[in-house]
Amino acid sequence: MLSLEESLKILKETNALLEGHFILSSGLHSPQYVQCAQLMSKPSEAFKICSSLSEKIKKDFKEFDLILSPAMGGIIVGFEIGRILNKQTIFSERVNGEFKLRRDFKINKNQKVLIIEDVITTGKSSLECSKIVEDNDAIIVGYACLIDRSNGKSAIKEKIVSQVKIDIPTYTEKNLPKNLLTLKAVKPGSRNL
Repeated sequence: MLSLEESLKILKETNALLEGHFILSSGLHSPQYVQCAQLMSKPSEAFKICSSLSEKIKKDFKEFDLILSPAMGGIIVGFEIGRILNKQTIFSERVNGEFKLRRDFKINKNQKVLIIEDVITTGKSSLECSKIVEDNDAIIVGYACLIDRSNGKSAIKEKIVSQVKIDIPTYTEKNLPKNLLTLKAVKPGSRNL
């Protein structure tokens, strides 16, 4: 398994850990942003991180049948973890602002589902996926992600297995520190298009 230092080094070298002034999908502002799409665009580096996370998942979730990931950021991560662990992987996507299963994806009754995404901040996308699992009378075994940047403030109450836990401060627009006030705010991420 990779250490925290090794994982952070990979994130920085792949430009997946960005510095600046970012407006997150939650509306909060941050001096750093984790852009896992940059990591996942470099297969050999992504494989190192996903392999390490897969080892953690095997330790914490002994038995599950299916991986569900939210589109967009979770699709590649879910696929790679599914490939490594030899698990079927599906994804949800937004239809009229709400996550749904499409493309003939199905979750069977009593199937054990692991929800995986790239970054968890508020936990909103993962919890939207959990509603899909519950609506199909299936069982949520847990949550996993490459980067947990929730700082313990996620709406997810269950344990989150992550490759990296990173404490990135967030601020409301009315409470910005001076260093962020001087930088142009950027809205990265799939929900900000």
